[in-house]
Amino acid sequence: MNTVALAGNPNSGKSSLFNQLTGLRQKVANFPGVTVEKKSGKLQLADGQEVNLVDFPGAYSLYPNSEDERVVLNVLANPSDENFPDVVVYVADITSLEKHLLLLTQIKDLGIPSLLALNMADVAERSGMVIDIARLSDFLKMPVVAVSGRTGMNVAALRQAISDVLESATRADKTISPLYQPTLVEQKVASEAQQRLGIENPYRALLTAHHAEKLPHLKKDEKEALRRICEAENFKSLPLQIAETMRRYELFTPVLQKSIARKADKPTRSDRLDAVLTQPYLAPIIFFFIMFLVFQAIFAWAAYPMDWIEAGFAWAADTLKQHMPVAWYTDLLTDGVLSGLGGILVFVPQIAILFLLVTILEEVGYMARAVFIFDKLMQQFGLNGRSVVALVAGGACAIPAIMSTRTIGNWRERLLTILATPFISCSARIPVYTVLIGFVVPPGRVLGVFNAQGLAFMCLYLLGIVAALGAAWVFKHFVKSSEPSWLMMQLPPYRLPVWRNVWQTIWEKTSAFVLGAGKVILIASMVLWALASFGPPAKMEAAQAEATSIAQQQHLDETATADLVAAYRIEASYVGHLGKFIEPAIRPLGFDWKIGIALITSFAAREVFVATMATIYSIGSTGDEATIHDRLAEAHNPQTGAKIYTTATAASLLMFDVFALQCLSTIAVVRRETGGWKWPIIQFTFMGALAYLGSWMVFNLLS
Repeated sequence: MNTVALAGNPNSGKSSLFNQLTGLRQKVANFPGVTVEKKSGKLQLADGQEVNLVDFPGAYSLYPNSEDERVVLNVLANPSDENFPDVVVYVADITSLEKHLLLLTQIKDLGIPSLLALNMADVAERSGMVIDIARLSDFLKMPVVAVSGRTGMNVAALRQAISDVLESATRADKTISPLYQPTLVEQKVASEAQQRLGIENPYRALLTAHHAEKLPHLKKDEKEALRRICEAENFKSLPLQIAETMRRYELFTPVLQKSIARKADKPTRSDRLDAVLTQPYLAPIIFFFIMFLVFQAIFAWAAYPMDWIEAGFAWAADTLKQHMPVAWYTDLLTDGVLSGLGGILVFVPQIAILFLLVTILEEVGYMARAVFIFDKLMQQFGLNGRSVVALVAGGACAIPAIMSTRTIGNWRERLLTILATPFISCSARIPVYTVLIGFVVPPGRVLGVFNAQGLAFMCLYLLGIVAALGAAWVFKHFVKSSEPSWLMMQLPPYRLPVWRNVWQTIWEKTSAFVLGAGKVILIASMVLWALASFGPPAKMEAAQAEATSIAQQQHLDETATADLVAAYRIEASYVGHLGKFIEPAIRPLGFDWKIGIALITSFAAREVFVATMATIYSIGSTGDEATIHDRLAEAHNPQTGAKIYTTATAASLLMFDVFALQCLSTIAVVRRETGGWKWPIIQFTFMGALAYLGSWMVFNLLS
């Protein structure tokens, strides 16, 4: 099957066009050997042929300054790569074309059959822009199609153009006329590289000489041979890269000036909005106000669907208990599986709303402004404006957020961003926050307008942000680098969101959360139910006898007796023994052994914490229709009768959850991104110590 690649600069609209071309027939993986995300899907062409469409990461040129750009180089420099395309569809923003053509001219000189898709043609049309497509096509020697990934305009014509280019793709390298004419030194080095490595295309040979040390497909002796060739010819890579880049701009800029006609320059809608939204003093206030509205919406909009989900699981458990025999497998299904899954799925509406609002902000172009707005501030903490993208993405999940740091060219700034990002409260923390905030902040309104618990929710996120910046500031004094700090990006015009992209993102992210967490929760809930339901026979019998005796002495009714027996039995169970073992270490934080069990299980996945508590407190409970919050509110110490979840305990637990790194997947990604165990261990230890200290201080202040 032929492979067609979508390539282009960041913010060129590739993702929208990719969704138009593939619909739901797409999958997400990683490029081989790296953590850079690869989207691929099936594309049906006009002639009925089906091809594999790969969405390459956004890149500005084949002289990479980020991991994304390096992936594009690695693929295009190696015709044997499994992702090497038969045809490249280059997507460029028609409204700022001059900034987008550098990479296209490099791809053309590689001899890869290509066509240019001028995206956002609908925006250009509305603004009165006219482009001479025939002139541009003649200059580039490739088909040019004006399209709109937003509306689907001319997508059918694009499919036909891809079919036509595929038909003539057999000419490949042999018939190209390169735009860039190399210098004498470049010609000599490229020629020797071609002979030594058997590279057919001269420009690919030149790129290979520039990047030999970091190209993964080259063997050690080939790299050494290229190094000797470059030394012999006095081949100065960096100055030659700069000279080539400038020469390419000199070639295509005059053509663009003749090919594009615009109305008389006047401030655009984006210009007018940016005058306010990026104003140095107003911009941060507006940003935090937007974030404030996001967190208010998470609580306000999710209330009804959460109630419906809770009621549905309660009804399902009650129905199963009524129609299934009294047996261990009934208890496993209702008290183990359903309680565990219900304890996490109830929070899906809040998570979906978070993804909805953040995706809309990205689609309209506001998140790119956030990078620009906070660049100077981020530099004070050793970070980069692009760190804002990772920190905001961390509000959904730390794993893709950490992977997104590959766009940061400076290694020190990238490492500091990786170390700071897990402090940002991710969507997996939402269930824990939602359950525990009720013990610290009673429901109600502030100033008669704002949801009090929503304000507390935002404060926890702000605390995470402060901790992230503080951690970056601490680590910047220990991580040294001589690399220069810089930020280069293009601010896209403001535009209405493409709702197809928004819904698809919500579906992908939410389903990944549910399926990923669901597998872990299902296994954890079943294991926890077994460990909490069984224990050493002698100790279980003794616990039941003691509880029964106490109930008789206190003249408890049947329900109270059952609850007391259940409390004693779970304490004597296997999970009780494990909890009791770690309890001395966490008792200073106000935690009992049940909380300790939840902390241990949540290292597999943070969202398992609530599912664990739901499972433990469901076993032997008669309040099957109670929410997890109600179950925790009713929890008492069987010996003293004191409430377990006091304001101090809940606040202490919230502090621990804000600061602790309780996610094995995040640790694994940090290890992969940093290339070893050194930084994950430092990060885990630092965050764990901060979590313990913060939790201890809060508990003692509120006790």
